[in-house]
Amino acid sequence: MKEFELKYGCNPNQKPAKIFMHDGSELPIEILCGRPGFINFLDAFNSWQLVKELKEALGLPAVTSFKHVSPTSAAVGIPLSDKLKKACFVDDIADPDASPLACAYARARGTDRMCSFGDWVALSDVCDVTTAKLIKREVSDGIIAPGYEPEALEILKSKRNGNYNIVKIDPNYVPAEIEHKQVYGITFEQGRNNFEINPTLLSEIVTANKDMPESAVRDLIVALITLKYTQSNSVCYAVDGQAIGVGAGQQSRIHCTRLAGTKADTWFLRQHEKVLALPFKPELGRPDRDNVIDGYINRNEEDVCADGIWQNYFTEQPEPLTDAEIRAYLDSIDGVALGSDAFFPFSDNIERAKRSGVKYIAEPGGSIRDDLVIDCANKYGMVMAFTKMRLFHH
Repeated sequence: MKEFELKYGCNPNQKPAKIFMHDGSELPIEILCGRPGFINFLDAFNSWQLVKELKEALGLPAVTSFKHVSPTSAAVGIPLSDKLKKACFVDDIADPDASPLACAYARARGTDRMCSFGDWVALSDVCDVTTAKLIKREVSDGIIAPGYEPEALEILKSKRNGNYNIVKIDPNYVPAEIEHKQVYGITFEQGRNNFEINPTLLSEIVTANKDMPESAVRDLIVALITLKYTQSNSVCYAVDGQAIGVGAGQQSRIHCTRLAGTKADTWFLRQHEKVLALPFKPELGRPDRDNVIDGYINRNEEDVCADGIWQNYFTEQPEPLTDAEIRAYLDSIDGVALGSDAFFPFSDNIERAKRSGVKYIAEPGGSIRDDLVIDCANKYGMVMAFTKMRLFHH
């Protein structure tokens, strides 16, 4: 297949639309089901690069959940605790730990379930049956992977009345070194960002504390590769082999840090005993439960514990999660990694990171206030590496 005609571009009025290879060669994909759109393919090709690089960097199966050309999360295949299985809504699956790919999917899809609603999924490895079963029951637009087990493919084909978008990509495809894009009829050309993110990038530790365990190196690599494919400015919190808070596309660095930190806090608090014990009505669907949990934790548009409201969601009125309980729970968290796609210009980013349990930081450095940022990290005994590499992505 040398080209594929799309229904429309980013919006229904943007026609005609298609994807094709500029040199006239065959596309490196097969469409096994559905009819992916313009934004679907943007998500697919960006997300595939992310999981491919994660797998190459860490040697573990990797999965990411994408929405609007940025990852909601990314994770590698590490077994889940019982509490995390329940928080990610996979505690009813028999032995998910037997499939590292399924573990990676459960982590990536379970991190920011609000943002992952209607996502695009990328798998680094051939999709197995366990992973397909987990994907089938979530609201999702499509998937890209290097292959599918026959039974897994049939499971996925049954989604969305047989219209689920399933793309197979050639894992050996290597894009051209020079890439192009057009804006307002003007062509931009640049070399591809082939910079390899690996442990050597973290060798310049600038803080007094220089103790960076292998687990922190792993988590920082997860954060940095996630940032490489996140719309800038961006900041990423990671722990236990998964990105737990992504702040994308903000003009101010501190707003990135706050946004990502709030998402990380929500992910942690989903594992709070009160949240895990919420008495949901059995008929309440998974997306509705996600909305209610987010409201319960963050007290958004409605008080889900209030009289006249709780009856819509619960079999009995739950006790609210108090400010004191939230702060005590988050204060017990430690060992979180934080990556930034550009330098921190002010120490307020470190202060905010500390509130979400950050211990390890990787950022390019190069600010005129680097000394103030380092001093703040030293105040909290953090370990910070200057990577000297910016990771802007637009």
